[in-house]
Amino acid sequence: MPEPIIRPDRRQPLPEFIAMLALIFAVIAFSIDSMLPALPEIAAALTPESVNRAQLVLTSFVGGLGLGLLVGGPLSDALGRKPVILAGFLIYALAAVAAIFADSLEWLLAARFVQGLGAAAPRIVALAMVRDLYQGREMARITSFVMMIFILVPAVAPSIGAVIIHFVGWRGVFGSFVVLALVGGSWLQLRRPETLPVAARRPLSLGSLAAAAREVLADRQVQLVTLVMTLGFGQMFALLSSAQQLFVETYGKGAEFPLWFAGMALLSGSGTVLNARYVLRLGMRRIVVMAYWMQVVVSGVMVVLVFGDLLPEPLRFPAFFLWAVSVFFMAGVTFGNLNAMALQRMGHVAGMAASVVGALSTLGAVVIAAPVGLLYDGSARPILLATLICSGLAAVLMRRVHEG
Repeated sequence: MPEPIIRPDRRQPLPEFIAMLALIFAVIAFSIDSMLPALPEIAAALTPESVNRAQLVLTSFVGGLGLGLLVGGPLSDALGRKPVILAGFLIYALAAVAAIFADSLEWLLAARFVQGLGAAAPRIVALAMVRDLYQGREMARITSFVMMIFILVPAVAPSIGAVIIHFVGWRGVFGSFVVLALVGGSWLQLRRPETLPVAARRPLSLGSLAAAAREVLADRQVQLVTLVMTLGFGQMFALLSSAQQLFVETYGKGAEFPLWFAGMALLSGSGTVLNARYVLRLGMRRIVVMAYWMQVVVSGVMVVLVFGDLLPEPLRFPAFFLWAVSVFFMAGVTFGNLNAMALQRMGHVAGMAASVVGALSTLGAVVIAAPVGLLYDGSARPILLATLICSGLAAVLMRRVHEG
């Protein structure tokens, strides 16, 4: 028998709820993508002897995010969604202030790690809020609408970061993170009623937490979807880690990098539009399977062309650009559906389930993305091969996943 759906409080209209969620989700995207134009300056200032290490500014944030995801969900199951999100915003903002004063790469990486810890709470608890109100394909549809708005952030984040850097240097980007936290926290506090009633909360005890974690980890569906999400996030984070070097060094698009990145994000955003439109008709699993097999074909063709040096010079960047669009398109089509499938049977422990799935998939993605990024050799070969392998494995694993 399906679980009852708690209807949204009408004091906040659905379009506003979606927009607020999009802003909360945008914290992570903006925290990563706005840093891309800053990587050369960070490398020159803090690690001139090994410029590839500047990529760790991105992966250290993601590492903190993955660890923080383990905590935010269970806390929100016990304390409510809003207090945990607000606490996360506070940690995120304080870590951003610490990063402004970093005088070594190690200090900056530590601040970014803590910033990721703070960002985890808004990200994962916002997903639990959606599960409080919706389930199944309807949840996937709402999440797709959130992603549709959220996709604009990667489109403009590098440009915003470049403008800030031009006027105040790379440290000024961290000041924008503080502003983002203030806006997101204030909107939530003033406009969103709590979605988890006191009667539905779980006691914050080791026994209760352990029991909820065991239930989530023992579920075969959760296990499979988490593995698929790990592979999906891994290839996407690997591309993000190398994006600045690929566009600037490999393909000579330094001055236009923010514009090309914006175009890539906007084009790939059609994936979230299509998913929101067709998920109720086609189903979550079918769409995800088609997306990953599409990526296997596209990446397979690119691997043959690039490794075989078969592309003439004028076509090398256009081919890479279209391939990169396909990677982000795949993310827009799959992630909302995968989250909904993972939480489908976990409504009574939505916070814990969201935390476990988010933490394991994010930390696993770092294990994939960090070495792929560090393997950058002046070409797109490492990221192309990694994407082909990850998408192929994800497509095979999806054969064992059920929608219900």
